[in-house]
Amino acid sequence: MIHTRLWISAGIIALIVLVAFALSVPHARDLGVKSEDSIATTSVPMVALHDAYKKGLHTISGSVEVPNACTPVSAAASLVGNASSTQSILVAVTLQTDSGVCLQVPTSANFQTTLMAPANLPIGTTVNGSSASTTSS
Repeated sequence: MIHTRLWISAGIIALIVLVAFALSVPHARDLGVKSEDSIATTSVPMVALHDAYKKGLHTISGSVEVPNACTPVSAAASLVGNASSTQSILVAVTLQTDSGVCLQVPTSANFQTTLMAPANLPIGTTVNGSSASTTSS
């Protein structure tokens, strides 16, 4: 008689666990379809720059936040302005899409570029062609 009560109790507990699980799991119809308004826009990351100038050569190094450690970063510097008066330096940072399997944790990636130019020029930055906010040190 004791074994029968034990089996009945175990069956009731198992039934309660199965019903609770079935009610707590989200169903595909509950998730719905994402509307175009809910898709997040990508923001331009903050770029930190350091310019070391020596004998006409700017060595511009910096860092930018990338989606993961596998994202390749490259940078190129160019003079912006006309031939008679150079007005500023433009650092074009390119973030490429990673091709490997990588943990999706934002991280800081470093880059460096050099450019022959006059001293004390302002530096502007773009990331993948979009204007970026810059901090200088």
